[in-house]
Amino acid sequence: MKQLGIYIHIPFCKNKCQYCDFVSFQGIEDKQEKYINCLIKEIEAKNWEEINKKYEVTTIYIGGGTPSFIDSKHIQNLLKTLKEKINLKEEIEITLEVNPGTANKEKLLRYKEAGINRLSIGLQSTNNKLLKEIGRIHTFEQFLETYNLAKEIGFENINVDLMLALPNQTINDLKESLEKIIELNPNHISVYSLILEEGTLFFELEQAGKLNLPDEELERQMYWYVKNKLEIAGYNHYEISNFSKIGKESKHNLNCWNQEEYLGFGLAAHSYFDNKRFSNTDNLDLYIKNLSENNQEKNVELHETQTIEDKKKEYMLLGLRKIEGVSISKFKEKFIDNPIYLFKNQLSKLVEEELLEIDGDHIKLTNKGLDLANLVWEEFV
Repeated sequence: MKQLGIYIHIPFCKNKCQYCDFVSFQGIEDKQEKYINCLIKEIEAKNWEEINKKYEVTTIYIGGGTPSFIDSKHIQNLLKTLKEKINLKEEIEITLEVNPGTANKEKLLRYKEAGINRLSIGLQSTNNKLLKEIGRIHTFEQFLETYNLAKEIGFENINVDLMLALPNQTINDLKESLEKIIELNPNHISVYSLILEEGTLFFELEQAGKLNLPDEELERQMYWYVKNKLEIAGYNHYEISNFSKIGKESKHNLNCWNQEEYLGFGLAAHSYFDNKRFSNTDNLDLYIKNLSENNQEKNVELHETQTIEDKKKEYMLLGLRKIEGVSISKFKEKFIDNPIYLFKNQLSKLVEEELLEIDGDHIKLTNKGLDLANLVWEEFV
């Protein structure tokens, strides 16, 4: 059977972070129950009978927004609905995003009972001053409380999110954060560079010259410090921004980078299924209205129907996010063609520019390529 991932979007937050461009809202708690009811309706409306003939669900990822902000009964009901509909792989990975300050012991116990076996906790920094400046609602001490509670309850598979190149962040701030998190010994650590997206408060402040950001050279110093420090501490750098203990990689994200299929449910959720990329509307009222009137198809926008050539290019682009790169033999197994000949021009150019290297069975980014990955990916768009 083919593998299938499922993504569920929860668009509610206690407070919207100043850098966040995800589809999420604060101050509309009155719409939560109605939204969850529509989300369940959307899940139930899928033709699972046909899907289950070909697919086995191997991962479920509940993201946001802040899924841990809403009542935990909603998370339980969503997973109950799904489990009644799908072919469930026995060792399925079920991830929930959690923000400190929104999840108490009772919620964490309910998540465990519902079958969630992986948590992704949004910390971003251990520096309380920086946390406040970027709009986070929690302190490092609250993160520790959430993390330790989760471990006590029995969550072994935990990811911690950190960010670098934040306004006013120094290399020493980053070093301190890394040291404190390494001491906790989570199975997985994600480290993202701040990206200023249009429509966010940080973008507006930067345009007005009111944001003190590290320069590009310092941002790269931070990245390489993180990479070296985490590798020395026993973490495998397996994707541009992700580090894990061996065997604890995010299966859901790896499947996406390996071009496996997934279905998205909820506001603005994206899907890749049957050679098509499509997404739901990002208009909350419209999403609720259409599902309430049994017109869920009106929520869906088709972005692309892929040809085989599109799939080959995308396979390269996604695979080159991974540190091990693209396996030549796996490419040939999937597409018959040899990528070395198929993308001869692009690869020759990128190897000559020292952005890519061919190492045995793998085509992968060089150290220089890690710094200039966007230039590499552009060749396969």
